[in-house]
Amino acid sequence: MKQFLLTCLMAAGLAPAASAELQQDSREELQAYVESNLLGIFYHELGHALVDVLDLPIFGQEEDAADVLSVFLIDALYDEDSAVALAYDTAFGFLDEADAAGEPAYWDVHGPDLQRYYNLVCIFYGANPEEREDVAEDLGLPENRAESCPFEYDQAADSWGGALDSIASSKGGSSFRLGALDRSTPGASLTSDVVSAEAGALNLDFKLPAKVTVTVKSCGEANAFYDPEAREIVMCAEFADELAEIYGG
Repeated sequence: MKQFLLTCLMAAGLAPAASAELQQDSREELQAYVESNLLGIFYHELGHALVDVLDLPIFGQEEDAADVLSVFLIDALYDEDSAVALAYDTAFGFLDEADAAGEPAYWDVHGPDLQRYYNLVCIFYGANPEEREDVAEDLGLPENRAESCPFEYDQAADSWGGALDSIASSKGGSSFRLGALDRSTPGASLTSDVVSAEAGALNLDFKLPAKVTVTVKSCGEANAFYDPEAREIVMCAEFADELAEIYGG
């Protein structure tokens, strides 16, 4: 899968202009960055879907709760090395978005990207502080925030952990079904392969009381959203291009 994603990135011209001269490790870093952030975005929208389908109570901003689920899944679904790699790439995604956006839009329902960055690092560190102290230091988590991170992770586990336990199924199911998957461009095809593979993996472990459709389509902008009326997670095909551009910038 990883080599295929790298091939798509290069063929689509999604890599920086000098990508042909990049060393193999740099190419792999680009590929991992794009894939990781697509997954993080998908998990965020999955959070909105679960709030809707499971009728979960949310105290505070739903966007914050969706961010928390994204970090929680990275910790819960992957082995340690893979989880750390995903956490680094998705954290850097927030940093890069903050650099690209300039002045934060304080009116937006999403928190400022720098705040989302520190929340991600804190909860991820709090899930396994004994083994992730170097991660916290490397990503600049202040000591006074780090002290509360195990408690913040416990809060996430009390809320999202219970919700995931309620839909866990040893036999799996077919709750996540694929809708239209745009393959009109290599970037769209890349996004389609990432999310379709993840939807299949989720079906192995979870069974929802209602089906959720996963769709990739052109939106005219780099975006992703959950449509509660259609019970549909929409990943916009333009996101892969933007992620590669941000990485190259």
